[in-house]
Amino acid sequence: MRFRHPDGSVVHLSYCTNVHPAETLDGVRAQLRDHCEPVRRRLGRDRLGIGLWLARDAARALTNDPAELRALRAELDSRGLEVVTLNGFPYEGFGADEVKYRVYRPDWTEPDRLAHTTDLARLLAALLPDDVTEGTISTLPLAWRTPYATDPGAPRTARTALTTLAQRLDALAELTGKSIRIGLEPEPGCTVETTADAIAPLTDVGHERIGICVDTCHLATSFEDPGTALDALTAAGIPVVKSQLSAALHAEHPHLPEVRTALAAFAEPRFLHQTRTRTAAGLRGTDDLDEAIAGGALPDSTPWRAHFHVPLHAPPAPPLTSTLPVLRTALARLVGGAAPLTRHLEVETYTWQALPAELRPRTRTQLADGIAAELTLARDLLVDLGLKELP
Repeated sequence: MRFRHPDGSVVHLSYCTNVHPAETLDGVRAQLRDHCEPVRRRLGRDRLGIGLWLARDAARALTNDPAELRALRAELDSRGLEVVTLNGFPYEGFGADEVKYRVYRPDWTEPDRLAHTTDLARLLAALLPDDVTEGTISTLPLAWRTPYATDPGAPRTARTALTTLAQRLDALAELTGKSIRIGLEPEPGCTVETTADAIAPLTDVGHERIGICVDTCHLATSFEDPGTALDALTAAGIPVVKSQLSAALHAEHPHLPEVRTALAAFAEPRFLHQTRTRTAAGLRGTDDLDEAIAGGALPDSTPWRAHFHVPLHAPPAPPLTSTLPVLRTALARLVGGAAPLTRHLEVETYTWQALPAELRPRTRTQLADGIAAELTLARDLLVDLGLKELP
């Protein structure tokens, strides 16, 4: 979906396909047929943007066979789908029964991460619509905090990899005329947990094609104020490459037994749900929700937030809620000003099948309806900010 900003530029809205696990090229094609095109039809649009997730095997198949890449581009066109952004954070195994810490490997100290991201950039340059010259890719924020923090050589290795990537992106732009930019995506528990943590390493790299991806669930989970965070990035000259529109799980009164019971329904074995609370002494947290619920690990006199991407249009029932207000505030700062801070927005609720059983979609139709409802909410927010939806 495309929107005209009051300054005349085009802002793209997509939804991320990592909600539909697929490791192979055949799986990606099935996503387009079974999920993406049906969502587009529900929205009544001739064109739908998707934030494509290409796992390692799918990316390699496309990289090694130009005919397959051309065929994928043709299939996107025929189904009324367009790709301006990729989710390059998960490398493989995102559809596994247990993902947890695996999603952070390989990290930016490992050669496979640079090779994979380079492949993604080249693929995206070929998949961009003919009238679009800029693509974006989100990636993990350097590494999970351990063992990175105990390796004195890790920061230098990661910086070298990102600098090499920037050089390759420059060469790609010169060769293709397509500018691909990469955004580190701050996430609780990682080396770069907050937007503030991103400023030093990105300043160190110092390249316009390497910036930040602001995920509004992660922003909220870490209790960051959107205005303060975005002002600091602007002051530091760090570009907001893209933003993922997502909402975290919020518990206002975690000391209450009924709140603990409600939270326990969201503690599940597949994904990591880092949990945070803000105290007078600073931010406190656990790596997963079940650790917090068990008691003792977190003070419960202040609200808790958990890294669980809940559907934008359907916050959990009381006594829980979502951080949709943080998303609204962030979006107003991102695209509500005289000029947009970013032109690529991506709805990223990948946890539909990890929701409590009574909230999970049971059929493809229910899932498509939910994704369409999220995109409709995001569209309405953009229109309320003065953007005009384009055909």
